[in-house]
Formats: sequence, structure tokens, C-alpha cells
Amino acid sequence: MTFRTLALAAALASSAMVSAQVSPQQAAREKTFDAGISSAEQMAWLKQMASAPNHVGSPHNKANAEFLLSQFKAWGWDAKIEEFEVLYPTPITTTLELLGATPVTLGGQEPGIPEDSTSNNLAGALPPYVAFQGAGDVTADVVYVNYGLPADYAALARRGISVKGKIVLARYGGGWRGLKPKLAQEQGAAGCLIYSDPANDGYATAATYPEGGARPPAGVQRGSVADMTTYPGDPTTPGYGSVKGVKRLDRKDAVTILKIPTLPISYADASKIFAQMGGPIVPDNFRGALPITYRTGGDGKVRLHLAVTSDWSLKPLYNVIATMKGKDRPDEWVVRGNHHDGWVFGAADPLSGDVAMLSEAKAIGELAKTGWRPSRTIVYASWDGEEPMLLGSTEWAETHMAELQKKAVVYINTDGNGRGFLGAEGSHQYQHFVNQVAADVTDPQTGASVLERGRAKVRADAFDGGRTDEAALKAAEAGGDLPLGPLGSGSDYSSFLQHLGVPSLNLGFGGEGESNGSYHSIYDSYDHFVRFDDPGLVYGAALSKVVGRVVLRIADADTPPVRFGDLAATVRGYLGEVRTLVDTRRKQDDKRAGLLGGNAFMLASDPKAPVAAPVPEAATPVVELAALDNAVSRLEASAKAYDAAYAAKGAGLDAGKRSRLNAALMGIDQALLIPEGLPGRDWYKHSLYAPGRFTGYGAKTLPGVREAVEERRFADANLYASRTAAAIERLAARLDAATKIIG
Repeated sequence: MTFRTLALAAALASSAMVSAQVSPQQAAREKTFDAGISSAEQMAWLKQMASAPNHVGSPHNKANAEFLLSQFKAWGWDAKIEEFEVLYPTPITTTLELLGATPVTLGGQEPGIPEDSTSNNLAGALPPYVAFQGAGDVTADVVYVNYGLPADYAALARRGISVKGKIVLARYGGGWRGLKPKLAQEQGAAGCLIYSDPANDGYATAATYPEGGARPPAGVQRGSVADMTTYPGDPTTPGYGSVKGVKRLDRKDAVTILKIPTLPISYADASKIFAQMGGPIVPDNFRGALPITYRTGGDGKVRLHLAVTSDWSLKPLYNVIATMKGKDRPDEWVVRGNHHDGWVFGAADPLSGDVAMLSEAKAIGELAKTGWRPSRTIVYASWDGEEPMLLGSTEWAETHMAELQKKAVVYINTDGNGRGFLGAEGSHQYQHFVNQVAADVTDPQTGASVLERGRAKVRADAFDGGRTDEAALKAAEAGGDLPLGPLGSGSDYSSFLQHLGVPSLNLGFGGEGESNGSYHSIYDSYDHFVRFDDPGLVYGAALSKVVGRVVLRIADADTPPVRFGDLAATVRGYLGEVRTLVDTRRKQDDKRAGLLGGNAFMLASDPKAPVAAPVPEAATPVVELAALDNAVSRLEASAKAYDAAYAAKGAGLDAGKRSRLNAALMGIDQALLIPEGLPGRDWYKHSLYAPGRFTGYGAKTLPGVREAVEERRFADANLYASRTAAAIERLAARLDAATKIIG
């Protein structure tokens, strides 16, 4: 799952505006649906499903899949388990020793906490590890690399520090964990350790568990380090489903598997390493919250022995797929998913979202027993193998690619849920719709609309000097729609949106719980969750009510409730950001050249702790954005025409026109796919959204152009400005055709 603070993403529309969008029959149906949502049931399901380790291949993970299957069937769904066979490494041995006159053994399983009964149920649990790291046995010096991102290595290089042949020690944060060992191996490192600094999710943020929810000293964040930004899913079956008997790449040829041994460690263990490290004092932005003097190391004072061996066998995945066939449009699918596998118990991540999804499925099943059936087919999916590499959803999407591209109207995702504010990210033609839905749900803590509370949060944060998105602030102050966030990666929407071109939404509550401190550790337990994350699972019920409305309204809508003007305005904003990026880079290049020419860096450097000048860079050239600008202008005009035509005539379309219009809109987002894919990672094809190569979970918008400018690949920037423009032109043409149908 994405480790992030959920972005606020919906706004207050007036009650009159919202109620006008929902028929009396739909409102009555949603009232009945709400009555079927039970926080008490969610708590019982969560306690059961989080009672034992749930990693891929574990007995309890399979038992949970079978439980989910039985529940869907009991509620009237046509349900099955769809099994896949994936390469998944589980640790056999993990070794970490701090060498010296008296070697100190580090690492190993976290200790259970007496106040948390689940955390002591470790039979069958795997030790702290990261999936898809390289096997190996190395002994070497240690260098602290901060977050282990490109700027950090540049800062070390200016201080004459190399990591070649050494073990790097990086802290979590700043970018996705998989980038840390990937960049370390590219820098020539022999191994990698990743620790959780208390500045990020430990005692600097809250009282530590069990007194509070923050990460205790022995807590370790597990996770995947496969190169997800190249492609997700089974590393040996890129682009096609990992079914039994399929042809696979040899493991050595699978580019998303890393090469150097890597382990996650606690900040208690990291403190023991730091205590012996020498070398220069680190730059200010390298410092965390440990009560030490942070030094770079690399001077030979510390030597570590790091060794990892893994079982690289194929493991089974159990995706639970439940279908309710549509009565009018059976070949138009509304797909809704959440995963059920965890790193250990997985109460917050992902089961808090999975039990909310169960509530929705039960309530929809109860509606069906009254005689109602959805107009479109509804597909509910509880994915397996999300945590290691989005395995279950990716393999299912790749296996059913042709059918999904033909039939899927939308994919709706949730993951872990918590207490606080609604967050929404996704395809921006659904922005207004999400706002309308969310305005109809009551915040369980305040009694206000979820969106009223969200709007207040944006405005209050801006007043208090917090980081504020200006577009969101203007919308909140005006009572309009707050923007959806863009989708990067880190959860199961990725294959649907970025590979298949299926419009997608990712929804969830958060921001006020303390699940960050238990994230991917043995302390992500039922006890932790009901104490510190969502007591009583009242926000689990709120999530069910939000997502249930999204599912029901799209399933029963005469035409999908999209407004393309929001998408066009968003793309215009993204293009403005790219222009600003180019202009800023050119100014920075000029400043760098001036400082280098005047020897300013040498003069500013402390002779006792010298810092070399940055490496000279060629000046950023003009990036040709005219075609992209023209394409966005055409999209704005086409979207405006479609939205106006549908607002004026959509309700009165006869059956023939309605059918032709819906057919014209099916798969329309596939126009935004770039057939050649993005530079160096052709699995990702969407022209508007992708996970950043150096952010991972975080999205990059207009990625083919933006990242090329950031990484100084200027030929790619010009090429992908053209390819992105062509994709946007294709979408505009599809919209023009849809507008003609409306008449």
C-alpha cells in the first residue's frame, strides 16, 4: 500500500445541487444500503482476518480468501477464487552483525508487546525482510546516505564520499523504498540497509506503541523493493498473466529484481551502527531525530556483515472475484477492489479497507434480495499479493486485458483506511461526481458533511501556514469542487489505469490516526488499529457509504457520470507546471554557470570541511511545447462542447442514442495511452499519470515530458511532448464524436 497522508479530494456542493443529481428511488436505495453497513460486523471481521500472519503463501492468507469467498456466496454473489502462480521470494536466513572485538548481532524478529495479544501470535511469521532484494553475503564499511535519492548521492560526492563496495544505510522516506537499494546498486554499493528514523514515524511524531501509536524502537518496516517503476507484477511474466505453466523469464533476466542484499532494520539497531560511525558531520537535511551526531561514515570505523538467502519458489495467489450481473448492460463492468494480503497481520494495511468492502458487498447483496438488480455488472475483487509487487491485481488485469479494455467502465480502489479526512485520487472526469457523492456522507466525528469537514481542513491549514494546494484552497473558499489528486502507484489501481487505460479512483480516509507507526510491522494488529487508528471502525462504515454510493450510482447511471471539462482544466494546469519547470531549470542553469565561473562554491566552502562545487551541466534548451499546447486547447474546446451538450440534452436521449453514446464513451480513456509506452519503461502507457521514477508511489503528471526535463533527457522531452499531444488529440476526437451523437 501507499505510505502517505491521504490527500483531501472533494468539496462541498450545495445540498440543492447534490439532491438534484439523485432520484428519489436512488436516494431510498442508498438509505437502505446505509442501514446494512455495520461497524460492529467490520470489527468482528477485522479481528478474525488479522489474527495470524497473512503474507503471500501463508495458511491464514489462504483461509482469509476462502472466508471471503464464502461470505460473497452467502450474500448472493456469483463468486470464485481465481488462482495465479507467481515468483515470490521468502527469507530463509537473514544475518546482520556489527563487527568488532565483540560482534553484536542485529536484526531478527520484532518482540511482541504484552498489551497487544496479536503481536505475540508469531507462529509462521516471517522475519523482517524486503521482497525481491538480491541474495548475497557481504562484509563492508558503512555509509549513511540519508534517503538514498539522487540528490543525496550528489551531496556525498561533493564531500568526496563514495559508496562503491560499501553497505549503505538509508532512512525511510523521501521516496519509495525500492529506489534506495536500486540507486545504491547503481552507485556500486555492495549492500543496503533501510531503517525507520523516529523523525518520520517514531517518538518525534507521537508516543510510541503501546502508549501511543508511533513506531517503537524495535519496530521494522517491511516492504517490496522490486523495481515497480519499470513494471509491477510477477517479474518473470512482464505484460502477461502469471498462470500455471506459462513461459517465464529466467530470474537473472528479470530486470525488476534487485541485485544486492538488502534488509530493513529498526531505529534501535540503526542507533548502534551510528554510535560507531565516523566521517564528516552530515548536511542539515540528512539529520533525523536520533539523539546522536549524524555522520556519513565511510572511514572504515564500522564494518557490517550482511547476508540474506531466500526461497525463490513459485507461490500461489488467491484472488477472490465476485460478480453481480447487470440486468440492462451486462457487458459494462463497474470493478471495485481492495487487497487482503499483509506483511504480517495487516489490520490497518489492508484489512481495514477490505472489511469496509465486505460491508458494501453484503449491503448490495441485501438490496438484490429485494428484487433490485444493477443496470451494469458489478465486479468485486479482493486481491492477493498486493504488498510484494501489486501481484494479484496485475496478473488478473494482464490475463483479462482484452475483456477489461472492452467492458470496464471504471475501477474503484481502496486500501488501508483510518480516522480523519476523505482523500480521493483518480481520473479527473470523475472529479465532480466524487464531490457530489462525498457531500452526501456524514463525518462520524463531527456530524458535518465529510466534504464540509474536508473544506474546513484545507482552509484552516492554509491559515495556520501549512502546505496548501492553491487550487484546492480557492475551491474550498468558493464552495466548489476540490481537485482529485493524480494517481501514482503503490496500490491495485496501477494496472487498470496506467497499462489498460481504464479510468480509476482511489478512495480512503486518514490523517488523524497513528497507523504510520505500525506500518508493515508486527504491530499492524487489531489491537493497535482499534486503539489508535479507527476506534469502533466508524470510518470503516463511512468508507463503505462513500464507495458504495460510487459503485451504485455508476452501475445504475443511464450514462457514466463524467464531466470532461474537469479533466481538460487539470491537464491545462499540468502543462503550466511543465512550462514553469522548464523556465526554472533554465534559470538554475544560468545561476550554476555563474557561480562556477566566479569560483563561488570554493570560496563558500569551509576549508576544514570542504564541499566541492556541483558538476557542471549543459544548459536546458528550449523544449518545444507548441503541439502539446494546441492539443490541450482542442481538448478544452471538445470537453466544453460535450459537457454542455450532455447537460442540455442528456436526460432526454432516446434508447438508441443512449446506447450509441455509451458505446462511444466505453474505452475512451484508452485514447490517452501512448502505444510505445514511457521512456525506458514501456509497460506504463498513460500519457497523463505515472509513478515517478524517483518517487515511486508519488505521481508524475505528463510524465513523458516532465521527467525527461527533470532528468535532462531533452530529446525525450521533445519526443514525448509530441506523443502526449497526439494522445490528447485522440481523446478530443473521441469526445467530438460523442457530442455529435447527443446532437
